Amino acid sequence: MDESVWERLDRPEKEPKPGLSVRRIVRAAIELADADGLAAVSMARVAERLGFTTMSLYRHVRGKDELLVLVLDTLAEPPATLWEPFDGWRAGMERWCREHLAVLLRHPWALQIQTAGPPTTPNQLAWMDHALRVLEETPLSPGDRMSVLLLCTGFVVSQARFSIEVSAESEQAYGAVLDELVDGERHPALRRVVDAGTFDLAGAAGAQGYDFTFGLARLLDGVERLVERVGR
Repeated sequence: MDESVWERLDRPEKEPKPGLSVRRIVRAAIELADADGLAAVSMARVAERLGFTTMSLYRHVRGKDELLVLVLDTLAEPPATLWEPFDGWRAGMERWCREHLAVLLRHPWALQIQTAGPPTTPNQLAWMDHALRVLEETPLSPGDRMSVLLLCTGFVVSQARFSIEVSAESEQAYGAVLDELVDGERHPALRRVVDAGTFDLAGAAGAQGYDFTFGLARLLDGVERLVERVGR
């Protein structure tokens, strides 16, 4: 993508009645998706929302693919709290993961956007750089720091998808189905989990937050062991 697109995105809008701009186009696309889902976003619908012709949008963005990249970058703007001081690399990475999850869950439809290649947009690079700065407090090599970043990113994205796709109600319904299907002789370990009411607890309020906290703690436990071993 042409670097000038990012420059145009950062360009201040004229007041009081701004004309068509990259920022207004992106904002309109986000509003459409928030209201009607990602499928509602098209160059024609965005133009209609803004009161312009479809062709006029192409003077600012090359097409829908570029627009969606701009949308993703806008939604990925790091919150101010991400830059607050932290006490050690582990606390810093825990905050990074929690803030990342919050950003993803704010606009769930954004996870449906298909992207090609690694992160390259300004805000995506800012998230990467922040995590790597945190991990510079460890004795890990640059390559290992990058691997930890990728591991944490994968965990957060998978947890976000799970939270969006699997509701508390569906987890409870799954537990009821398993209660009928699972034979204690054929699947004894699974039967014991079902009998313990695990899926009832999974559907309880805050259970998905517990799953994220549990998984993140175990992930960082593993990284901490690696840090200790490398630092010997």
